[in-house]
This record gives sequence, C-alpha cells and structure tokens, in this order.
Amino acid sequence: MKELNIITIIQARTESTRLPNKVLLPILDSPLLSKMIERVNHSKLKGTIVVATSTNSEDDKIEDLCLKQRINYFRGHTTDLLDRHYKAAKKHKAHTVVKIPSDCPLIDPIIIDKVIQYYLDNLGKFDYVSNLHPASYPDGNDVEVISFKVLETAWKEADKDFEREHTTPFIWERPDRFRIGNVEWESGLDYSTTHRWTIDYEEDYQFIKRVFEEFYPKNKNFKLNDIINLLHEKPEIYHINSKYAGKYWYENHLNELNHIIEYKRKILDKK
Repeated sequence: MKELNIITIIQARTESTRLPNKVLLPILDSPLLSKMIERVNHSKLKGTIVVATSTNSEDDKIEDLCLKQRINYFRGHTTDLLDRHYKAAKKHKAHTVVKIPSDCPLIDPIIIDKVIQYYLDNLGKFDYVSNLHPASYPDGNDVEVISFKVLETAWKEADKDFEREHTTPFIWERPDRFRIGNVEWESGLDYSTTHRWTIDYEEDYQFIKRVFEEFYPKNKNFKLNDIINLLHEKPEIYHINSKYAGKYWYENHLNELNHIIEYKRKILDKK
C-alpha cells in the first residue's frame, strides 16, 4: 500500500449557484463535509484523504474546517479541477489517485473499497477504474481511481473546458487510448437514475439530513442497503427529492456521448 501511495481527493468548495455553501450546511452536530469525510475515512483502502478546495477567499472556511479536524487540504484553481487534482496529487507524491466529489455525503465506504480493490486486483491492466461508466449504484456513490501517470497525461494534454472542469473526461472519452475498467453493483440492479443521494438542491439537503437523523445517533457507519431498506419502509423520505432523480445523470451522459462522438469523428477524418 505504501508503494502505491493511494491519495483520496475530495473536491470541495463553497460556491454553488443552486445551493450556496452546501458542503457546510449543518447535519446534526457538524457540517455536511465533515460527515462525508467521516464516511470516507471508514474506507480501508482510501490511503491519505486530501480535501482539494479553491484559492477563493470564500473557501477559507473549508481550510479552517480541515485545520480544525486535522485533515490534509490543498488549495488550487477554482474551475480547472484537473489542475487542482493533479497538483494536489503531485504534492502528496501519489501513485494512485481516488477522486470523490464533496456532494456525495451518503457515499458507502464499502463501495469505495470495491472500486479501489478492483483497480488493485487488476494492477497494470487499467489506467482508470470507476463505478460510473456505466453507472448502476444510487447517484451519490461516485468513485474514480486513476494512476498518477495517466492523470498527468490528461493534465498536460486536455485543452477543452469540459475536460478541465470535470477532471477525468479526457481519459474516459478515449477508450481506444486508455484502458478503462468499471465496477457495477453486484445486485444486478440499476438505481443510478432512480435514487438521488447527492446534493444540489434544498430538497437534496432535506433528504440527506433526514437519512442521517434516522441512522447516525445509533449507527454512524450505516451502509447503502441500510438506506435502501429505510426508503422502502418510509417512502416519504425517498420522495423528498425524487423529482430530481436522474436529472444530472442524463445531462452528464449526454455530454459524455457528444464528446465521444466528436472524438471518434476526428479520428475518422484523419484516416
């Protein structure tokens, strides 16, 4: 593990047009970001956790949170997340980079470990492994694992705004160049467009807050199946934000499809 030097980067900033300061909204006794870091910390394979935020003064609050909780942090470019991830990984001399967005406070540490373990079990066979291409887990369990060398290649060569803003499109939109692996939910189910556990709207916050209130006082390390069982028992919780389920999945995958088509068209034009 030391030789692989795994760094798990949680990207976070306070600026959000839909729900300002969402990563700092209160969940029981602490900010949402703190609760998420706590959940990621339950992962056995996460290596070193680094919160990557921006250099904007508004994000001083995130730095303060990290200092208070003794969490590693890195401050970088506001919108160029590829640059921010690369420089954070380089600073910590990463060999393997795990990317997790801060809008996944209900992420299951077991899922984090499954994706990392798949990468480790196939070491040398994949440049990039995720549970997103295609997605099957409930939205909000996003895990991507990239070798530092491939991340560096993307950092040097990516020149589109979409590729810089979202860190990894340069890699996964080029399956003919990079070796792509995917981890699907072993249940055989696809909840990626029906269950929304991420946060962008007030309703998402109310949903996440309610789930924590149901479990955290008695079971701090609740899992994916615990949440699913809760939603079956209390469907009113599911319906708090269900109207947004699948919204960004469809938008993101349409973007993904358009970029792949554009890339393949350029290859054909060269032939």
